[in-house]
Amino acid sequence: MRIYERYFARQVYLAFIFILFAFSGLFFFFDLINELNTVGHGNYKFGYAVLRVALQTPSRFYEIIPVAALISTIYVFAQMAANSEYTIFRVSGLSTGQALRSLMKIGIPLVALTYFIGEVVGPYSDQLSERVRLEALGSAVSSNFASGVWVKDTLTAREDGQQVTRFVNVGELMPDATVSDVRIYEFDPGFRLTNVRTAKTGRYEGNGHWLLTGVTDTQLAMLPSAGNTRADALNPVYRAKQIDLPEYSLRSELTPQILSVLLVSPDRMSMFNLFRYIQHLVENHQDTQRYDIALWKKVLYPFAVLVMLVLSLPFAYLHTRAGVVGVKVFGGIMLGMSFQLINTLFSHIGMLNTWPAPATAALPALIYLALGLAGLKWVDRH
Repeated sequence: MRIYERYFARQVYLAFIFILFAFSGLFFFFDLINELNTVGHGNYKFGYAVLRVALQTPSRFYEIIPVAALISTIYVFAQMAANSEYTIFRVSGLSTGQALRSLMKIGIPLVALTYFIGEVVGPYSDQLSERVRLEALGSAVSSNFASGVWVKDTLTAREDGQQVTRFVNVGELMPDATVSDVRIYEFDPGFRLTNVRTAKTGRYEGNGHWLLTGVTDTQLAMLPSAGNTRADALNPVYRAKQIDLPEYSLRSELTPQILSVLLVSPDRMSMFNLFRYIQHLVENHQDTQRYDIALWKKVLYPFAVLVMLVLSLPFAYLHTRAGVVGVKVFGGIMLGMSFQLINTLFSHIGMLNTWPAPATAALPALIYLALGLAGLKWVDRH
């Protein structure tokens, strides 16, 4: 890199680090306040809430990086404009095209950082965060078995006042909160097996109820003992009654968030997991629109950093008399927030109107790129 490029990079990176941690600290505070609603349930203490929110920080970094890049670059250029530094660079022969190419070089490491956090650190830390919460709340989830995920479900209220303990085995978890190949083993307070249910599929209906389909319900009842009569190994101890039901509404303390401990929302899944799940939907002739959009957003979102840098460059041409540094930084914050809002809005509009996933994911960035280039053309003329 040239001398002025190194100078730009040093100033931008220092401001970027400061703004990234400042914004993440703000989100950390809000997330912690939101998490306080769960503190006090089971063993979920304040320390666990802090740990859970801290583990979600990488995902926050992923969301904030483009906005932090925009604000930091605007701040640096606004300071340079206020001190007439950028004017000196222009007088020395720095053209708008050269400045733009230099900014792209500065942005490439930030793009790589965004990919790394979004594909490696973020999904793993989100899963770990969910595990911390589940263990503190007393829900045990394991994914190390070939049979699927095992979840302990304790039902605290029942018609006869007894506590029911269930061990639920889910063969396959889907990001849309549906489950398949479900087996439920129900025990009484003495940990005697009382019921075995199997279901082909299940869907969460809300209010603590799951709708299971293709259900086989096997009820086990212990036969009364015959007083002092000597037990015979050939005599049955339990009586079994099996019922087949097309549908069954199961009341449970489990939620899709608990069952999806190994899965995160599509926007926070890695591209590999998203692609694998899309292939599964295609093989089963299911709609993939939502996940196609999420996949393309994961592919294109890191390049939003470069778009934000293009948007920031016109601010270098605005002199101090056109507005103080604080006003320019505030404008950068508004631009960054508007990009995030429009990016989310286009995802929903694309799903509603079944737009092509690549176009839905790319259109917000293209709009802001056009705004940035138009701004550069305008300041270059004036």
